[in-house]
Amino acid sequence: MSELLRKSLRWATFIGLVTALLAMLMTVVSTALLNGVSWLGGLLVVLVIVVVNVIFDMLGTAAAAGTERPFHAMAAKKVPGARHAIAILRRADQFSNFCNDVIGDICGIISGAAAFAVVGSLATEVGGNRTAWDVFLVSVISALTVGWKALGKTLSIRYANSILFQVGKLFFFLEDKLHIRLFNEKNNRKRKRKRGVSRAPRKN
Repeated sequence: MSELLRKSLRWATFIGLVTALLAMLMTVVSTALLNGVSWLGGLLVVLVIVVVNVIFDMLGTAAAAGTERPFHAMAAKKVPGARHAIAILRRADQFSNFCNDVIGDICGIISGAAAFAVVGSLATEVGGNRTAWDVFLVSVISALTVGWKALGKTLSIRYANSILFQVGKLFFFLEDKLHIRLFNEKNNRKRKRKRGVSRAPRKN
């Protein structure tokens, strides 16, 4: 229990720092993209952020819903991406946390801030009540995000292994061509023997 708590605290600290860095980076990028653009351009930026949110939500859901067994035979045949898919599944809690919580929350916050900037452009260029535009745009963004996520979850649960295989192939490409390793494919978890059970001696 203490070991599990220690690992959980270490992961929570690490992912908190990563979240802060990613939030700063994505905020700077989105602010730069929105600076000086029309309301239509700003709206496109908001939609891109929503799509990124939905895609990562699908990846996190697929990791939680996938199963290892189909990938073992593929890994034995050295199919590219199979070992990486297994690595994702063995770290499904961390992978889902990153995709659903880290990226999802950051995208949600940034899309809200971007929508506020778009409302300002709309009120200036098109006219009308700023509050009315604000309520309308936030409602539309919320509806799109929730609706697309609902569709994405259905697809990611049904086709979890297919999605993970594609992600595994992407990770394989990054490792093989660009030498960027995101996961260690080997399972480092130690198997504990049950008490009172010993291995049978080898027969010569």
